[in-house]
Amino acid sequence: MNLEPSDPEPLKDVTIYTDGACSGNPGPGGWGATLVYGTPPDTITRDLKGAEPETTNNRMELTAAAEALEALQEPCRVRLHSDSAYLINAFKDRWMDGWVRRGWKKADKKPVLNRDLWERLMAQDERHDVAWVKVKGHAGVPLNEHVDGLAVGAMRTMMAER
Repeated sequence: MNLEPSDPEPLKDVTIYTDGACSGNPGPGGWGATLVYGTPPDTITRDLKGAEPETTNNRMELTAAAEALEALQEPCRVRLHSDSAYLINAFKDRWMDGWVRRGWKKADKKPVLNRDLWERLMAQDERHDVAWVKVKGHAGVPLNEHVDGLAVGAMRTMMAER
C-alpha cells in the first residue's frame, strides 16, 4: 500500500480577457470578461458582464479582472489580458507591495483608490498562478474587442433600464 501523498493535479490553463467601460468618469459603467479553457475543438468559453450606475473606468477595469478570477472554481494557471495599464502595471511592478507597506497609502501619502478591488485581486493573485498581459486597446485584438463589447453592452442595457 502506497502511503506517499499523490502528486498534485497540474493546474488548468485558462486565458482571460477583461475590459471596463464608463460613460463619463465618474458615470455609469460596465465590465466584461471572457474565460477560455481547453484547446480546439474542445474549447470552453464563458462570458461574464455587469454594470454599475455610478462608477469610474478604473473601477470597472478592476472589477472585470476580479470577477473573472473569482469565477474560477479551482486554482488555475491564468494568462489575464487587459488593455488597462493601471491594472497590469500594478501587478507587474508590484505597486501593492508599497501600498500595503505604507498602510494603503501611495508614495504621495494619499490613500490608494479602489482598495476594496485591489484586495480582491491580490487574493486571487495568491490563489492562481497569474501572468498579467497588457494588450493594446481598440487595436483589433478579437477577444479584447469582444470584452469591450460586453462592457459597453452591459452599461447601455443598465442605462436603458433606468
